[in-house]
Amino acid sequence: MNRKVYFAGSIRGGRNDAALYQTFIREINKTDQVLTEHVGDLSRSVREGTRNQDREIYEQDTAWLRACDVVIAECTHPSLGVGYELAYAERYDKPVHILYRPQETSLSAMLKGNPRFVLHPYRKEAEGLEILHEILQDL
Repeated sequence: MNRKVYFAGSIRGGRNDAALYQTFIREINKTDQVLTEHVGDLSRSVREGTRNQDREIYEQDTAWLRACDVVIAECTHPSLGVGYELAYAERYDKPVHILYRPQETSLSAMLKGNPRFVLHPYRKEAEGLEILHEILQDL
């Protein structure tokens, strides 16, 4: 298998789910390669970088998006960056799977209304992991 997965989750929009991202990334890495392991790094903070650091992040992330086979995003916590990544993935015709907890968020109509995005609501971490397995099996 060893597909390239771009995992998206909030960093500067809030790190409330960083441990969950780490769990999802570990699970994906059992069968595939996560290009964005840093999203699950618990030491990452919401602080802004310098303009040069931001440029490097943009260049690296957009290169990974172009190179990936699929995008999997956890969108419970709104993030401008994740929204941009999803639009970028759509531009490059990448399959996009969005996981979110409906009891904690009202997902944007721009995501819910996009027929190209596959939405996966879930309630608990275990259910999210089951959904991840299904996504990876169906690719």
